[in-house]
Amino acid sequence: MRDDTGATVPVPARVRRVVSLVPSLTETVAATSPGLLVGATDWCSHPAGLDVTRVRGTKNPDLERIGSLRPDVVLANFEENRAADLDALRARGLPVWVTVIRTVREALASLDHVLTGACRLPRPAWLDEAEAAWRQETRERWCRAVIPVWRRPWMVVGGETFTGDVLARLGVENLYAGHPERYPKIPIDRLREAGPDLVVLPDEPYRFTAEDGPESFPGVDAALLDGRFLTWYGPSLVEAPAVLSAQLRRTVRGG
Repeated sequence: MRDDTGATVPVPARVRRVVSLVPSLTETVAATSPGLLVGATDWCSHPAGLDVTRVRGTKNPDLERIGSLRPDVVLANFEENRAADLDALRARGLPVWVTVIRTVREALASLDHVLTGACRLPRPAWLDEAEAAWRQETRERWCRAVIPVWRRPWMVVGGETFTGDVLARLGVENLYAGHPERYPKIPIDRLREAGPDLVVLPDEPYRFTAEDGPESFPGVDAALLDGRFLTWYGPSLVEAPAVLSAQLRRTVRGG
């Protein structure tokens, strides 16, 4: 089997134990075959009440603990996890499956690959529902936006990102979509000078709130969005188009 990077992964014919180092993939496996997961990061918050061994964070996983869980496969992502940690897991003889997700289309294909290939599961019905939910794409760009994901320093969504593609499919033009960096650091005065109609403020990875974020963009509509629907790929994709569209339209004046 080959993962999204093209690397050959020695996944056994029957997978019984999975460790996930990516919150989105944790929810993906849990929604499809909950008994399969034996380990997940401290950041894996969905589904609620998930009862598995915690292996620290996405950037500092506990390699010893992961090894002790004897997983048949470890699920990772090219952006969220460090290559050095994944190499260390491979050196312990553990199969590591790496996903590469920068668009909605890639997400849907990769999730199918993870479930049917890495986890040896049947394709779930919720994935068909997610594909149907994203089949329609808004071609009209009805607002121009900046999309911060951090402050102190300010960082925004740039080019070739899953979040940017989600918003583009909903009609939001990302003013930094052409930036060569995926998450560039842009001073706040330059963000204002870009002339956005809208500032999109998710509640993760930085937790923007009504009191923390909008005040930096006076006179600009601020959309406070649920980060799970904006940045996660998994079962949340089923509801994401409807939830995000409603949140965006409520924000824009006259929308």
